[in-house]
Amino acid sequence: MADSTAYGTSPRARADAFPGPARRTSLAHAEQFVWLTARVLEQRRFAHHFLGGTADGVDSALSAYGNEDGGYGHALEPDLRGPVSQPLHTAHALRVLDGIGRCGGQRAERVCRYLSDVSTADGALPAIHPSQRGYPSAPFVPIVDNPPSDLLATGPVVGVLHRSQVWHAWLFRATDFCWSAVEALGTTHPYEIQAAVAFLDGAADRPRAEAAAAHLGRLVREQRLAVLAPGRREDWPVAPGYAPGEHHFPHDYARVPGSLARSWFTDAEMARSLDFLAGEQREDGGWPIHWREWAPGTALEWRPIVTIEALLTLRAYGRLPG
Repeated sequence: MADSTAYGTSPRARADAFPGPARRTSLAHAEQFVWLTARVLEQRRFAHHFLGGTADGVDSALSAYGNEDGGYGHALEPDLRGPVSQPLHTAHALRVLDGIGRCGGQRAERVCRYLSDVSTADGALPAIHPSQRGYPSAPFVPIVDNPPSDLLATGPVVGVLHRSQVWHAWLFRATDFCWSAVEALGTTHPYEIQAAVAFLDGAADRPRAEAAAAHLGRLVREQRLAVLAPGRREDWPVAPGYAPGEHHFPHDYARVPGSLARSWFTDAEMARSLDFLAGEQREDGGWPIHWREWAPGTALEWRPIVTIEALLTLRAYGRLPG
């Protein structure tokens, strides 16, 4: 039998944590939601980040999604089903590893070999590699032959590898692509901005990153890509192709206070955003998804992921529900 104190509490303390809705804290309520609904990976992530669980547990759970080619598949990113490795799965894996401080070494070398193998002609990543064809996937991620380079796929990967001080030949051209794509952004949309921020927050050239981030911040405000008054969300446009109500808020860009995106928003705007995020917790303890739900199973798998990310953001700002 597993050690009942592995997550930092005794059986009696675990029982006392859930005596009924009136005494539940927001974190304890979220924990119940995770144990009830989450995949093993998200259970291990929650235990590591909030209950004193080990990084080894997260690492072991993540390894089940790994493939021999060095990439990750098996619906790690829930909107892409099937076993094949994909850049989006691999980006998700790197974010998980970054969160436990294990995004380096021989594992990073294997990942970069995979990224090299699936790169486009200009050395960056496609959103969806054609190997996905034949497996279920969300309708908003179309599969095409010879897909173009995509900042949404490339930016977060390059950013986390730089932040982890990984050096590999693949990164040179991919980094050049990201700089060019970010600095050329004009009319854009929230997910592209998020990918750009993920790149800039890890980029080694900090003065260049700060200048690029200032440009992005102007775009966000000019194009009204962040809801600054959550109580009047209907006053802000939803980007073309997004689901009804699929808004983004300051906390979606500045996930941690140290992000370059934090400077885009006043303290009052950030406080309203974080208040809104905390208030998004549902009666079942989890946070909702706001993009289009195309299959019941994917929505169930996404909600624990979104819940963990919400809690991590609230904790980073000193706002973790207690």
